[in-house]
Amino acid sequence: MSLPVERAQNIARVLIEALPYIRRFAGKTMVIKYGGNAMVEQRLKEGFARDVVLMKLVGLNPVIVHGGGPQIGALLERLGKATEFVQGMRVTDSETMDVVEMVLGGLVNKEIVTLINRHGGSAVGLTGKDGDLIHARKLLLRRDAPELAAPEIIDIGHVGEVESIDAGVVDMLVGGNFIPVIAPIGVGKDGFSYNINADLVAGKVAEVLGAEKLILLTNTAGLLDTDGRLIREVDVARVNALIEDGTIRGGMLPKIRCALEAVQAGVKAAHILDGRVEHAVMLDLFTDEGVGTLIKPR
Repeated sequence: MSLPVERAQNIARVLIEALPYIRRFAGKTMVIKYGGNAMVEQRLKEGFARDVVLMKLVGLNPVIVHGGGPQIGALLERLGKATEFVQGMRVTDSETMDVVEMVLGGLVNKEIVTLINRHGGSAVGLTGKDGDLIHARKLLLRRDAPELAAPEIIDIGHVGEVESIDAGVVDMLVGGNFIPVIAPIGVGKDGFSYNINADLVAGKVAEVLGAEKLILLTNTAGLLDTDGRLIREVDVARVNALIEDGTIRGGMLPKIRCALEAVQAGVKAAHILDGRVEHAVMLDLFTDEGVGTLIKPR
């Protein structure tokens, strides 16, 4: 059998395997938090853009929420502005917030939009300021220590958390066959802009939209057990047990909590995927094996 025929047959097998998933997810909303290596390596960026376009073409409704911490840090360094972190959070004064808005709402957001459009999609970039999308409140950190008579409350500036989401503009774009690309910047009642963790924004957007899936791209294979083996599927009860025994800790903890809140609020499932794997989103959605860790309500 000639090589072109074998290749064509392999493509046919892939399409046949994908067909039931395309039927199942047609018309459903998938909120994808886009970050990590998938936003840095050109090969992965191009692959992600093609995946998103294909999702839209076969009838799914992808909504993208992106991060951009490394890009913010790189520009601050070029500008000669020192960066301070408290409990893993960037201290964000007014000047730093200007840089955050320029990088997230400008450079990064428009690069993603351009890539998607170049591969045949129709993407529209937003920040939480557009259409009154993300209402924010200031995030205050708490520090407990034996030498303190009472917990210390730490103000780290223009860093926020989601107070509420008004998804009207997103619904309008999805209904118009566009792909929304959202930068995680919200506005407080005080009128100030706030930088919000992109995982948290993605989770809240998924809740409000009643998404079928929340997909979080990371730089790990997924949720790992104490022996470093991938846990392919967990429910809420087991996740809580893994948090209690310390298996889930460090940087994975906020992602898992975000996913937990989403599925408990009605999102059908959350997925922690390895964004370092080319076409990770397609492999997860449209193949029998999938990749990463699936978190489901029960």
